[in-house]
Amino acid sequence: MSERFGGRYSPQTGANSYQGARRTRAGGRINLLFLAPLPMVWQAFTSPPDEMFLWLAALAACLLAAWLTRAGQQAHDAYEARKIARRPALPRKLLGSLLTGAGLALAGLAGFGALAAALFGVLGLALHFAAFGADPLVNKGMEGIDQLQSDRVARAVSQAEEHLAAISEAAHRAADRQVSARVDRFQTQARALLRTVEDDPRDLAAARKFMGVYLRGARDATEAFVALYSRARSTEAKTDYLALLSDLQDSFSAKNRHLMLDDRTDLNVEIDVLRDRLAQEGIRLDKS
Repeated sequence: MSERFGGRYSPQTGANSYQGARRTRAGGRINLLFLAPLPMVWQAFTSPPDEMFLWLAALAACLLAAWLTRAGQQAHDAYEARKIARRPALPRKLLGSLLTGAGLALAGLAGFGALAAALFGVLGLALHFAAFGADPLVNKGMEGIDQLQSDRVARAVSQAEEHLAAISEAAHRAADRQVSARVDRFQTQARALLRTVEDDPRDLAAARKFMGVYLRGARDATEAFVALYSRARSTEAKTDYLALLSDLQDSFSAKNRHLMLDDRTDLNVEIDVLRDRLAQEGIRLDKS
């Protein structure tokens, strides 16, 4: 019978290590955007000065378009992952489409003339938009929710996601697979709590300490651990840090269960109140 491979350098990460993990939808295509314009460097430095300027401007426009597209796609992925989210303030992917068209138009002007510039510009804009689409243009999940409360939830979730991103970045510097896997599991549980709060913004007050104080403390503890572990590879420090993550994960899990139980209790109360009101009107409902 086959067995799961394990050993000193292959720590067990658990069945749910990658729960909630999501690959970006356009990662390979975005990387290609950074590589495709590089031949313009050769064209620039083998051309007369006036054409060299156009080639370099085209290269700069295409690289800036790639950078904006990557940032826009990251913002779009974060928007899709959340149930309550604001539209990005800057439509980066749309700007990327415009800059791609402008860059290819400059390249066409430098190498082929005005007609080719127009054709290249329109084609570049259209293909970029077809490949990456538009940025989110409307707020998400805020219908029927008090505006002030939705703003508070959006800010709290954004701050919590910043803490989680900082924890991931710091843990990556430790270059330890067991630490990275443990951080992933903790973040999965933390994000489950964030999704619960997004489902019912009334839970924000009860979860604010977890989303702010606890995550900020976890970030600071991670950075301190990584600074020590990178120098000394202390086994004791690693054990203590993993124990801290385990305690935090249990706390977040317990809080999430408590919030969900409270939501169920509130629903039962509302149903009972509705039954009483209907009974007063002479309408009887089967409680089964």
